[in-house]
Amino acid sequence: MKKNIFLTAGLLFSMSAQAQILDIIKSAVKDKTGVDLNVPVKNNGTTTSSTTTTTVHSNNSSANLGNLTSTQISSGLKEALSMGVADGVKKLAVTDGFFKNEAVKILMPEKLRKIDTTLRSIGMGSLADEGVKLLNRAAEDAVTEAAPIFTNAITSMTITDAKNILLGSNNAATSYLQGKTQTQLFNAFQPKVKASLGKVGADTLWKNLISKYNTFTGQSVTTDLNEYVTTETINGVFKMVADKESGIRNTPAMRTTSILQKVFGAQDGK
Repeated sequence: MKKNIFLTAGLLFSMSAQAQILDIIKSAVKDKTGVDLNVPVKNNGTTTSSTTTTTVHSNNSSANLGNLTSTQISSGLKEALSMGVADGVKKLAVTDGFFKNEAVKILMPEKLRKIDTTLRSIGMGSLADEGVKLLNRAAEDAVTEAAPIFTNAITSMTITDAKNILLGSNNAATSYLQGKTQTQLFNAFQPKVKASLGKVGADTLWKNLISKYNTFTGQSVTTDLNEYVTTETINGVFKMVADKESGIRNTPAMRTTSILQKVFGAQDGK
């Protein structure tokens, strides 16, 4: 019985001590800041500081976008896309534009990678390397066909398209362009890529590679290099355009014209 009394007394003493400490802390806070922790905070619909910050940013962004005309938004997006296309095509349409750019380099077609392994195992690795290089040379030669097709798609962008793109993700403009041009690009590129494969000697070399592999292994491997290089060339262009778009959206220094600064500055909520 005595043990229980002592335990109860100890517990009450502990609670009393904690209450005293809490009162001391509250008093110190009131002296330093003027905030009375004993007064309950009314819930007036406010949110946490992080949520409030997000909301304010969103409101500022909307307000700033409201200061832009539809024409300005459209012009800014079109200029960003035009710069991305021009810059991307310019960088890709030179010797090693694809071949020495790891982000877009065209590799051995997956279907033919066993050829690469076999050729290297019999000391013909240099022939495989040359085959990959010529695929990239064909892409470098063909990529200039993209520019006029992109220009038409950019010109046809509507005001509604532009507003949705501006408030979209980092590659929203590139995705829009891809949706508008993918089929047209493929149809335009295929004959150009075919001609480029012949021009740089890739078609002849690959026929030789595949023939040697088939003879050595007794297999009958075939692939449509034209379709493969066409698709990879288009993917490379879109990768470059997306990188440029992301840069303009996120790096003020890349907004090199007044319209880009105005439109994407508003997007920042500044």
